[in-house]
Amino acid sequence: QVQLVESGGGLVQAGGSLRLSCAASRNIFSVNDMGWYRQTPGKQRELVAGITTGGITNYADSVKGRFTISRDNAKKTVYLQMNSLKPEDTAVYYCNADIRPLGTTFTYNYWGQGTQVTVSS
Repeated sequence: QVQLVESGGGLVQAGGSLRLSCAASRNIFSVNDMGWYRQTPGKQRELVAGITTGGITNYADSVKGRFTISRDNAKKTVYLQMNSLKPEDTAVYYCNADIRPLGTTFTYNYWGQGTQVTVSS
């Protein structure tokens, strides 16, 4: 069973930094596009940043210039470096990836379990 395992969330003061990691594991043939989403209570989950296999990135306007997404294809891992954090960045952050499991020709979309990021003012 394919898994996306996230780490790196926590509590930080405004202006601080955090780095999130998400590793894809178990029975994977290939990992395609990867990304980070976030969600706060009562709101829809929103895209924060995405990255293709070739390293092309895109960001939500609200995080441009502060967040950086990157990936290590050999480790099947995506990272989100978050700098100059603001209280409005407080949310549960979810990793997302398009993955082709071993033994199939199909690609499926997977979500991580979510990690809480809290930014205090």
